[in-house]
Amino acid sequence: MTSLDYIAFDADNHYYEAEDAFIRHIDPKMARRCMQWADIDGKKRLLVGGKVNRFIPNPTFDPVARPGCLDDYFRAKVSVSDMREAFGELEPISDAYRNRDARIALLDEQGVGGTFLFPTLGVGMEAALEHDLPAMTAAFTAFNRWLEDDWGFAYQERLFSAGYISLADPDWALDELRYLIDAGSRVVNLRAGSVLGHDGARRSLGHVSHAPFWKMVNDSGLTVSFHSGDSGYGFMGAHWGLGTEFEAFRHSPLKSLLTHSAISDSMASLIADGVLTENPKIRVVTVETGSSWVRPLFQKLEKTYGQHSYAFAEDPTETFRKQIWVSPYYEDDLLDLRSLIGTDHILFGSDFPHAEGLADPVSFVDDLTGFSGDEIRQIMKTNGEALVQLA
Repeated sequence: MTSLDYIAFDADNHYYEAEDAFIRHIDPKMARRCMQWADIDGKKRLLVGGKVNRFIPNPTFDPVARPGCLDDYFRAKVSVSDMREAFGELEPISDAYRNRDARIALLDEQGVGGTFLFPTLGVGMEAALEHDLPAMTAAFTAFNRWLEDDWGFAYQERLFSAGYISLADPDWALDELRYLIDAGSRVVNLRAGSVLGHDGARRSLGHVSHAPFWKMVNDSGLTVSFHSGDSGYGFMGAHWGLGTEFEAFRHSPLKSLLTHSAISDSMASLIADGVLTENPKIRVVTVETGSSWVRPLFQKLEKTYGQHSYAFAEDPTETFRKQIWVSPYYEDDLLDLRSLIGTDHILFGSDFPHAEGLADPVSFVDDLTGFSGDEIRQIMKTNGEALVQLA
């Protein structure tokens, strides 16, 4: 294990959901419209909305891929024609991936003091149910209660689990946010992308119907995260002849090269719609979405501000620098990111224990060449620790 002379804070850790994560607390009347398990051709399959869901190849997570086994692939050191072969031999699921006390013990071994905890399966479920809003809100109501049961929202002030909220039903979003605040949450997670409402129309994140939600976030001091998942941007792939179903480990060269970016568009919406300047205490964290989108967005913000300064309360790049934090991929151009947003808004995130993450989380420090010792400490520790304190 890599060691530091201080204890790190990891802005991107994951659990592997228990098989009853969406089922334990579900309203029985909604169960068939939400998540069920079925035996199909001798394999346990997850049904979502009555259909086999393929977001995760094996949603039982046992066996599961070794942490970091795709490291060389994501650093573009190896070419892979068959993703299944790239995973190598799977292993039995570790207690630390499903038990919070075992996870605390593992953090101690890794030299990590605290972490944001995100779903693995959960970040693909909003897209699967967004055309049945009562089912979607019922599913995530149940999911957040399971999350409180198994992980807590600030367990031992070290495991900071992100409750999941959708803005698709603004009234439900307010009720669920109140629940998470009362339960001691420090961070809530939203999907990057536009929002499909009851009327079938899509809305931006800053739509007027969402204003009460953003005000409550601002007043509560919670941090808002946008973690990668199924953003619903599959329709753009279809425009280029690709499939619309999101499968976490099925890649094509064309998909990798297209420029649509749900995270860039989401940050643009928060800025252009005035969400952040109207709610100056809101802190937004982008996680597992890399940082290559930041420079192109800054270029667009600068040009748009020059052409339409009347539409902004302040220079939108300054809004970004004040209220948005970025957890980059370790293989990104981190020095370029520093030149745009400063070291104080960069977060270390390992994506542990995922296959595409780091097997040794603190080894992220090895990619911080060119940063001073004080800057590295900010990235590896103090920036993240500040975000789990209420603003």
